Parts: sequence; structure tokens; C-alpha cells
Amino acid sequence: MLQLANKRILLGISGGIAAYKSAELVRILTKAGANVRVVMTQGAKEFITPLTLQALSGNPVHHTLLDEEAEAGMGHIELARWADLILIAPATADLIAKLAAGMGDELLTTLVLASKAPLFLAPAMNQQMWAAATTQQNLRTLADLKGDDFALFGPDSGVQACGDVGPGRMLEPTDIASLLAQRFQPGLLTGCKVVITAGPTREALDPVRYISNHSSGKMGYALAQAAVDAGAQVTLISGPVRIPAPDRVTLVNTISAQDMLEASLATMGNCDLFIASAAVADYRPANVAEQKIKKAGDEIQLTLTKNPDIVATIANHQQRPATVVGFAAETTDVDGYARGKLASKNLDMIVANDVSRSDIGFNSDDNAVTLYSREGHQDFERMSKTLLATKLIQTFAERLRNLREH
Repeated sequence: MLQLANKRILLGISGGIAAYKSAELVRILTKAGANVRVVMTQGAKEFITPLTLQALSGNPVHHTLLDEEAEAGMGHIELARWADLILIAPATADLIAKLAAGMGDELLTTLVLASKAPLFLAPAMNQQMWAAATTQQNLRTLADLKGDDFALFGPDSGVQACGDVGPGRMLEPTDIASLLAQRFQPGLLTGCKVVITAGPTREALDPVRYISNHSSGKMGYALAQAAVDAGAQVTLISGPVRIPAPDRVTLVNTISAQDMLEASLATMGNCDLFIASAAVADYRPANVAEQKIKKAGDEIQLTLTKNPDIVATIANHQQRPATVVGFAAETTDVDGYARGKLASKNLDMIVANDVSRSDIGFNSDDNAVTLYSREGHQDFERMSKTLLATKLIQTFAERLRNLREH
């Protein structure tokens, strides 16, 4: 069920006895890496509590259409836009009828109307209700309206809560999750954990001044987006930048090199791919003034001390990720410095670029790089950082696949 990683699943629960199974379904989906938000009908609350589902999903549970606080920001519309897919389990005969009729009398039905996301139903009802001509017609109506964006999961057959025997039982949560996963193709990094550092670091001189560089973070953020698109679980450790974090990443904000190192060590557990694209300051002030340094004389002397080498620390750690990639921004002898760092820091790959060029690199939307490994090198001519990130992620994913196969 790795295909569900990073998927945004809106789980609707309607008022049937099978609602108790929805708690287990939330647990399974969340464990598979999906982000689950639950929407309950008023009837569903009679069978299972919102608090239970909130604890399992880690997200607030929604059940009221006219919620003043949520609707101040048009909450139901935002939730409809948020969802990659809508799964209703259990889907009662009553709810199916409302959906087929295009009703929006409560939050769940309104969300279905307001969303373009695929709709999947796990029916649960008495066997006679399932067999009823109106129920079957309602299902055909939904199938006609949604086309390929509609599917039924079940129902199962067997003894029902009312004592009847026949079709109408909701499928088991594991079966529903498995069928849902089959609707999606796995990405190149599905099931992989990726940690990426990005942006500059700031090394304080005093409370108002610092040493830094021109890194915008654009390359690292593009890599984070490309990794998410490839199905990875992504942690982005970012220095101070002025661009929004990509969607669906876990963002860790840092300031100094020491902050970034500590965050990297804390998040590298079970990491498959560590990409150190941040422009980390090599040195920091040996002493940070507690008060603003006042202007005095024509010169000032600063004593600097070496910062920790983050990517080398990760690459030589006893819990080293399967693949560690460094970045080298150089102004001269790019090839020589890149090959030297590849060896001295024990890296698997290093991405090097010439930042002396005014048309690429820092603060630019474009870049041109060379990717070095022990096996050789590959040139990537000037292109957008978005496209370059996709190509680099594809290359990193290929290496991970080869490692697994051998």
C-alpha cells in the first residue's frame, strides 16, 4: 500500500453500524503514509465518536456544515480542494441516494458536490436495501456522472447485524485500503524517506548582524517538490528563505549551521536519501556579542571558527543513509573541487555548479550542474531548477533501485 504515501484522503463516514470499522481504516491509511481527514454525518456520530477518529488521524474531525469558525474561511470549500480523493466508508443507502440526487444537506454531501476528486464508496446496508432497484439505479447514476473517477469497494456478503445473510456487508478495512492503493501507480521514490537541506545559514555576529550568503533555497525547494511528486516522504530542513515550502513536506526551520546539523541528525533515522543542497557557512564568529557591536574606528577584527561539515557528518555516521548527495557551489576549478569533496567527505554523489556565472545559480530560476559519482559524471545543461530537480531525483531514485536489486 505504498502508493498511498502522501495522498490526501478525505474519509467520509455515514450513519451505519459498520462505522466502527472506520477507526481501523483510518489507522491503516495513516500507517501507509496517507494524510487522512475525517468527515462524519450526524448519524455516524451515533456509532463512533469524533474524538476517536481525531486521535487516530491526527487531524480535527469535521461534521458540521454551518460551523462559524470554519466557514469564516470557507472551510468546506478548502476541504473539498484539499482532497486527492474522497472515500466514504461506510456508505449507506441513504447517503448514496443523496449523492445521486446531487443533494448538499450536510457537510459530507456538500463536499462531494464541491470537489473534483475521485469518489470511492464502500457500501454497507441490509441485503434487501442493497438489492433494491432504487439503490442500484442510484449507483448507476453516480457511475455515469463520475466516470473513471468513481468506484465501488464491495460490498461483501455474509451474516449482517440484523441477522440477514447476503450482500451488503462493508469490506474489511484492510481490503478497502488495498483496493484503494491499486487505483494509483507507485512513484520512483514511493516508500522512501528523503531528507533535504536547503537555503543559507546565518551565523550571528551580535543580536542584529550575521554572516550569510546569497542562497535563495530555490534548488533545494525544487528538489523537495520533485521528491514528493515521486512519492517520497520528505523532510525539508531549511535555512532562512523567502519562498513558501512545497506542499506535503515536513518543514524544519533552522538558522545556523549548528541548528541545521542538529536537525539533520534528528531526522536522518531510517533515511534512504539525504540531499545536502543547503549553502552552509564554512565559518562562524568565535564569539557572539551579547549587545550590538558599536561603530568604533575604521577597522574591526573578527575571529572566525570552523563550522561543522553537515554532509560529511551524515555520510560518515554509523546510521548513514543509503545514499548521501552533496552540493558544491564553486567559482573556480569546479571539476577538481567536486571530485575532491566526493572522496574526502565519503559521498555517493555530488552536484556541482559554477556560481561565478551570472545567468545561473544563486537567486536564479535556472541552473546548470554536473553530477559526479564514483562511476563517472553527467552534465545537465542550463534548464529551470524545477526541471533539473526532477531529473536529479530520477537519477537518485535509479541509484536507490540498483542498491536494492544488488
